[in-house]
Amino acid sequence: MSREVKPENVSLCPLGMAAAPKQELLCIFGTGDMGRSLGQRLLQSGYGVVYGSRRPHSCGPVPQGAQVMSHAAAAQSASLVFICIHREHYSLLETLEPQLRGKVLVDVSNNVEKNLYPEANAAYLQSLTPASPVVKAFNTLSAWALQNGPADASRQVYLCGNSSEAKQAVTEVATKLGFTVLDRGSLSVARELEDFPLQLFPEWRLPLLLATGLIAFFYPYLLIRDVVYAYVVDGKDISFRIMVSLANKVCPIVSLIMLALCYLPGVIAAFIQLYRGTKYRRFPDWLDRWMLCRKQLGLVALALAFLHVLYTLIIPIRYFVRYKIAANIIKEIGQNQTEMDNTIAWRSDSYLSMGILGFGLYVLLGITSLPSVSNALSWREFSFIQSKLGYLTLFFCTFHTYLYGWDRFLRPSIYKWFTPPGYMLCLVVPTLVLVLKLLILLPCVDRSLTRIRQGWERVELDDEEKPLT
Repeated sequence: MSREVKPENVSLCPLGMAAAPKQELLCIFGTGDMGRSLGQRLLQSGYGVVYGSRRPHSCGPVPQGAQVMSHAAAAQSASLVFICIHREHYSLLETLEPQLRGKVLVDVSNNVEKNLYPEANAAYLQSLTPASPVVKAFNTLSAWALQNGPADASRQVYLCGNSSEAKQAVTEVATKLGFTVLDRGSLSVARELEDFPLQLFPEWRLPLLLATGLIAFFYPYLLIRDVVYAYVVDGKDISFRIMVSLANKVCPIVSLIMLALCYLPGVIAAFIQLYRGTKYRRFPDWLDRWMLCRKQLGLVALALAFLHVLYTLIIPIRYFVRYKIAANIIKEIGQNQTEMDNTIAWRSDSYLSMGILGFGLYVLLGITSLPSVSNALSWREFSFIQSKLGYLTLFFCTFHTYLYGWDRFLRPSIYKWFTPPGYMLCLVVPTLVLVLKLLILLPCVDRSLTRIRQGWERVELDDEEKPLT
């Protein structure tokens, strides 16, 4: 007997001892980052792990408690094999066809770019091993996610395959590891799962496009009203305001609109349920997609609110502001104006107070949306913060903007070239959301909506069973 076979047989002996507790043994081909992380997670969940490697005695460190064998010996010792090697090395599996016959093969591979090969990796693997059912799974998880567990990473494992028995075996393993399994169907959708990790911010695409579109509209709009108008009509060059002043107007405008857009789909959904009289009918697809990206909408809005705060904090150190303050002081001294205007003081303090309260709640909403924080909250706590405090945040931020405008809407001079100021435009959506929410909170409306969401359905006369004649 060769030296290579002897240690393999010795290492397998303890697993067959009657006194030892029976432990399901799983095989992993590949000892790279993904293979080691997956093996560590399996060992922590109570499985036995055996690695198949081209160099069993010099493959590098593996998790403590795992065994390392040749590919052939490792495949014979387990009924489920994780293929954690690159597609370029799948050819070696053809030589292991007798040892892999009837085994469940779990393909966890990904490609570096889309459409790199004519078929999916899992489909190619199935063609090489027709006698072994292939399941595509775990490819959407990173090695870091497996090491830290589902509490600090993604909880979902997507899988697909042609064998229901093979998918059930993989589902049991993933569930024991603490993940939620989503069955996407047959192996024909494997390419879709392999392309999923290659997508760049798929859930952020709509919020980022929306934010970009709003900025692209409001920045030139304010540039024309403030800078171009002053140059054309008054002959003043205030182009220096482009860098800070305009940015400090655009950021809060877009942030408030996007915050309102986080809560508008929920209001629309409530009115749809009231109209239909049931909660058991699907919402339109556009509303579903809108509701699924509310978290991303809110985080982009929070980022813009942070920029607004930072721009506001540097106002006192700007040369233009210091010059304007000094000029106003000289002007007031010359006119012997020493009395303070209480109305302006009340307005400015109220305006700042609403802004601080709104931003504080804004940050709280952002913190509780983090997985590490939301996992520590009950559903009722999370719903209270994101819904009740969310609408309160929207109210404070909207009121902050109304106080900023105060009575300016009565002054014809602010309608430069017959256009309303930017803050007026940004108040349309949040005001609409708050008004619609107040309508939903009316006792008669709220009572009907609560009954519908508890399962009550309105029965139309045409749907009622007619008496037999």
